[in-house]
Amino acid sequence: MAYQAEISRSNPSMFLFLLDQSGSMADKFGGGGGKKDQKVADAINNLLYNLTIKCAKSEGVRDYYHVGVLGYGAKVGSLLSGSLAEKDFAPISAIADAPQRIEERVKKVDDGAGGIIDQKVRFPIWFSPISNGGTPMVQALKEAQRIVGSWLGEHPDSFPPIVINVTDGESSDGSPLAAASALRELKSSDGSVLLFNVHLSSVGGLPIEFPHSDLELPDQYAKQLFQMSSELPEHIRNAARAEGYSVADNSRGFVFNADIVSVIRFLDIGTRPSNLR
Repeated sequence: MAYQAEISRSNPSMFLFLLDQSGSMADKFGGGGGKKDQKVADAINNLLYNLTIKCAKSEGVRDYYHVGVLGYGAKVGSLLSGSLAEKDFAPISAIADAPQRIEERVKKVDDGAGGIIDQKVRFPIWFSPISNGGTPMVQALKEAQRIVGSWLGEHPDSFPPIVINVTDGESSDGSPLAAASALRELKSSDGSVLLFNVHLSSVGGLPIEFPHSDLELPDQYAKQLFQMSSELPEHIRNAARAEGYSVADNSRGFVFNADIVSVIRFLDIGTRPSNLR
């Protein structure tokens, strides 16, 4: 069966995030919730932090994962910075050691007596929001194919890389279907590369999460993103069901009209390991 490979330091897996940085990302989420570029940057930065914690052991951060963040807008390129600048990806231990900066944030926490208090926390920032230019999704997917293909050449028996594309608009450099298909056709001995897509809401309304067909999707662009998305492996279907989602055996890794809450939940479910050792 596919998607069963053990994830270990000797056989790591990979996450590659593709982030739309077009001018429209400066808009607010439909129905409120803040600017899309800032909220998505916060979500991905928090996810990177959580991945470093997940991989932390007494002797340090174990390199269960290699991680890349690729932005596409006025240009297409890696969003890693500092000592990792211009690298396509890096081991999670190197990610942990090289945030761009540490910010002090305030979060709401339980005071233990039935109330809520503000607590200051340190929040590592690996990249900052950008919103400029068009939406060269085809170029981004082709760059992802190059990066993932090179990585698979060195890790042929890995749990297949997961690529998560977060966008709020239609591709500005042609149909992305062929580029998405070529990316999904890459494979390790354990299965094909997984491509998941998150469409960010600009108009509000309920998100459509993990659909198994495109019948409820409102337009050709939404149907296109659905077609680009991989079917969910069993362990991710089980994780989604455990979170209360209604998921069919052929549901795909796609959310349409996502607000920031559904973005965060999708990222969490989509990056849960299958067989971490």
